[in-house]
Amino acid sequence: MELTTIISIAVPVLLLIFYKFTFRVLLGIVIVPEDRIGLVTKKFVLFGDKRELPDGRIIALEGEAGFQAQTLAPGIYFWKWIWQYEITMQALTVIPEGKIGLFVAKDGNELPTGHILARKIECDAFQSAQMFLKNGGCKGRQAAFITAGTYRINAFLFDVIIVDMTIIQENMVGIVTTLDGQPIEEGSIAGKQIGGHNNFQDVGSFLNSGGNKGLQPQVILAGSYYLNPWFVQVEQIKMTEIPIGHVGVVISYVGNEGTDLSGSEFKHGNIVSKGEKGVWAEPFGPGKYPVNTFIMRVELVPTTNLVLNWASARSESHQLDKNLSTITVRSKDGFPFNLDVSQIIHIPTTEAPKVIARFGNMNNLVSQVLEPTIGNYFRNSAQDSDVIAFLGTRKERQESAKMHIGRVLEQYNVNGVDTLIGDIVPPESLMKTLTDRKLAEEQNVTFETQKKAEQTRQTLEKETAIADMQKEIVKSDQGVWIAQRVADAAVKKAEGEASSVKIQATAEAERLKVIAGAEAEKTKLIANADAAKIKALANAEAEKITVEGNAEAEKILAIGKSNAESYKLSVSAMGGDNFTKLKVTEVIGNQGVKIIPDVLISGSGDGTNGAISGLLGMQLLDDVLAKKAKEVQDKKQE
Repeated sequence: MELTTIISIAVPVLLLIFYKFTFRVLLGIVIVPEDRIGLVTKKFVLFGDKRELPDGRIIALEGEAGFQAQTLAPGIYFWKWIWQYEITMQALTVIPEGKIGLFVAKDGNELPTGHILARKIECDAFQSAQMFLKNGGCKGRQAAFITAGTYRINAFLFDVIIVDMTIIQENMVGIVTTLDGQPIEEGSIAGKQIGGHNNFQDVGSFLNSGGNKGLQPQVILAGSYYLNPWFVQVEQIKMTEIPIGHVGVVISYVGNEGTDLSGSEFKHGNIVSKGEKGVWAEPFGPGKYPVNTFIMRVELVPTTNLVLNWASARSESHQLDKNLSTITVRSKDGFPFNLDVSQIIHIPTTEAPKVIARFGNMNNLVSQVLEPTIGNYFRNSAQDSDVIAFLGTRKERQESAKMHIGRVLEQYNVNGVDTLIGDIVPPESLMKTLTDRKLAEEQNVTFETQKKAEQTRQTLEKETAIADMQKEIVKSDQGVWIAQRVADAAVKKAEGEASSVKIQATAEAERLKVIAGAEAEKTKLIANADAAKIKALANAEAEKITVEGNAEAEKILAIGKSNAESYKLSVSAMGGDNFTKLKVTEVIGNQGVKIIPDVLISGSGDGTNGAISGLLGMQLLDDVLAKKAKEVQDKKQE
């Protein structure tokens, strides 16, 4: 190790040893650095000094043995012999920004009964223990505190506790409850209003002014505050917001008993001035307000038209009608049916405090006045009419309801703007009847409309046809005129032609007469020639027929003679009876003659019975023959 290094280490050590044993022991010199204070403990006392501390004290004020109230600030001190004094170097107390220092005194007077904090004592911000004790400082938690900075605090007397400042956020309100002070007066829920304490930051001023412990009427707004948490507790709540279209009626539970401003006619509560106990006559307008909701209440009252729906499936955004439902009524003829109703009301700003004083809030106004009034009106109205009539007089009933409900609401400082009847739901069976009737009526109207349309169509087609025929009519008229002219011309022409024809006819007649004479003569000659020819032909045909007849007769005669000769020979060979039977048999076979009748008619019996039986048999035979003949005829037809 180098010599310089050894020297650099040894010199401070030697100096310290020299200081301890030379300056401190021989001369009693104490040096307190700039960032320290010296806490002095006296081990014993010399002659002439007080030897013992008073009872209950731990800090010496007059040189007694023990912890000394006097501290040593940075610097050089003499005659602090090491055998009599012990000097403790203590760092300075630093309170950072945004913090405060709270104090607990270990020595001092006893706290008065009922106090939880020692009152503020002038003691140079707790840097002078002598002043604190001499001025009557009490032991325990102190009401005073120190803010950001550097302090020389005697740790033998005080314990320092560093805590955060109190910060109230934007749009929030600090509700303050003090933990020390006078008791709240009987019958009050909060302490009395105290000024001069700088938002509860000056605890001494508040307490010295007679401030009460407990809930305070004053609030603190957004910001940072030096508040002693042993003295106040702060609860942050949102500011009270009054939306546009509303006013806030204030109901205060604290304050002096004020004079009623509502007048003798209003007997439902006191309307008082601002700051007094009761309902304030002047409501808050739209905006944000730092209201202490622990001691007062703000009821929102809409000042625009407010719609309330008696309908199960519909509710407005204000939710005042969320418990209202469709009204069920019973008609005169015993049918129950449902109807939806909407009521529009308006509460003037000047009347809002009276409404709240009477009902407490808007929900009570709806449940205690509007709901029974409107429900009972329509139930009573429905009982005076049957369902069909109620449906038919809806407009009149709506107007009547508006007038009646408006008069009722005026008694409660509310304006009834309008009453509207919504859906009416009659019984399904009755509704079907009405629907069928309406359909029939509509069909009838449709038929009438179609009939008129058809008539119109026919008229249109007729007019169209006439219009279309007009051209033909004009054409026909022109044709008639032309035909007339043509006919006239033809007549003239015909007359000329007639004259010509007449002349020609006369000439032709003469010609034909001559021709007819010649023709007649010719025809006569031809006829005579034809007659002669026919006569000759007839004579020839007659001659032919005569010759053919004679030849046929001779043929038949020859056949007859041959047959006769054959019969004669057969008779000679067979005998006459046998030949006859043979021929009869051939005829029967060839002609299909029946030998045995289909029905045998017997006329047995004597007298009348036999005759009747025979007649019946003959009748039966005729029927059988007729049937047989019919069958033969049918077969032929087939």
